Amino acid sequence: MPRKRRIAGSILFWLLLCSGAAWAATALWIHLEGTARVVVLLTLAVALIAAIFARWRARPLGWVVLAITALAVAGWYQTIVPRADRDWAIDVQRGVKAEVSGDTVTLSDIRDFEWITKDSAQERWTSGTYDLQTLQSVDMLTSVWDNPDIAHVLVSFGFEDAEHVVFSVEIRREAGEVFNEIGGFFHQFELVLIAATERDIVKLRTNHRGEQVSLYAIDLTPEQRRKFFMAYVALAQRLEERPEFYNTLTANCTTVVYQLATAVNPDLPLDWRLVMSGRLPEFIEELGLLAGNGSLADRRTAALITPRAQAAAKGANFSEVIRGK
Repeated sequence: MPRKRRIAGSILFWLLLCSGAAWAATALWIHLEGTARVVVLLTLAVALIAAIFARWRARPLGWVVLAITALAVAGWYQTIVPRADRDWAIDVQRGVKAEVSGDTVTLSDIRDFEWITKDSAQERWTSGTYDLQTLQSVDMLTSVWDNPDIAHVLVSFGFEDAEHVVFSVEIRREAGEVFNEIGGFFHQFELVLIAATERDIVKLRTNHRGEQVSLYAIDLTPEQRRKFFMAYVALAQRLEERPEFYNTLTANCTTVVYQLATAVNPDLPLDWRLVMSGRLPEFIEELGLLAGNGSLADRRTAALITPRAQAAAKGANFSEVIRGK
């Protein structure tokens, strides 16, 4: 039995050392640069070698050195906090802000850009007032740029007396910064909630990025529509009060929307299609919330709006065009 415990202890030690070293080295590489990166990575290597040597001399001592190293890395990692005052890329310069008074919601910093290319635009930020009693529709948009199983998810709310407003949970990139999935696991990017007009945020994806965008009407009751909209409002207020980090797995454009949707249905099940977001229409269909008739394949075909958006005449009502009106 003592021999088995020693073997198990050795396996655990080496497992923690190797996995911890990989995690710490990746985090340090992402957040440091230049001489600081080299010096700190060398220091980490020395500390890990010291832990191995200490364990060779006395097993408990090896654990002590490993624990001290882990605490030092964890302490440094805790100093990385989300911020709202960086030099942001133009499309994520402003997160939406919200004020609520009874049934009236006022949104400010709504993006309404006139995109010239996928990277440049005539910038325009607006405000809008929305009467929750006139909230008529909820549409889910999926935008695919490469792998059909992976999509960006947007939600559009339609009002009787106002144009559609689209909410999009996005990575808040700094100017010149490029997203990478690994960095999304290591607090490299902040999270931002963008509110935009459809002629901005949808047209950007269909006409300038050439993405395959599909629009699905979601069948919700008036009370459910209200709760879903107010969940976005609450997120806007929360992010305005305190910035948060994006996470590739737990806080991305789909999982955050799922968390908001639990305000409508607290029993909403977890599902693998929350990760494979291009398959969300199947998930919504199984929940009985996907509006429309016919097979899912037929509805998928009818949902594709990219060709209509690209053919829209200048000056046409973009929201009507993409809905085939």
